[in-house]
Amino acid sequence: MIRKASAVWQGSLREGKGTMSVESGCLRDAQYSFSSRFEESAGTNPEEMIGAAHAGCFSMALSGQLTTAGTPPDRVTTAASVTIEKTDAGFTVTAIHLDVRAKVPGADAESFQGAADRALRTCPVSRLLNTSITMKARLEP
Repeated sequence: MIRKASAVWQGSLREGKGTMSVESGCLRDAQYSFSSRFEESAGTNPEEMIGAAHAGCFSMALSGQLTTAGTPPDRVTTAASVTIEKTDAGFTVTAIHLDVRAKVPGADAESFQGAADRALRTCPVSRLLNTSITMKARLEP
């Protein structure tokens, strides 16, 4: 299976602008720029996309782990915070934190945490990323 995405950048690093798209069409010509990436301007950025991919992947992985354990979730909500810092090597994604909330009828805290830990180890995006990944996972009533 191969998934495809593309980006177009026009102009210099600071004054230029670009767009990102995915083959499925659900994201088409999403605007990004130096200021949307390294400052607080409108538009998206690659790190935000990585966060969305990681949150989506992890939510599905956790659902799979919980379902396999006999406690399928009603809902899994994952928010990813991606930290990018300037290091000696240049700008680097140095950390990702996943904040996970799930409504899982019949699950106890210990089995839920075990499923979350397994999901973090088995999520393909977690395995792709070479950075510090932390997680806070909690059950909702």
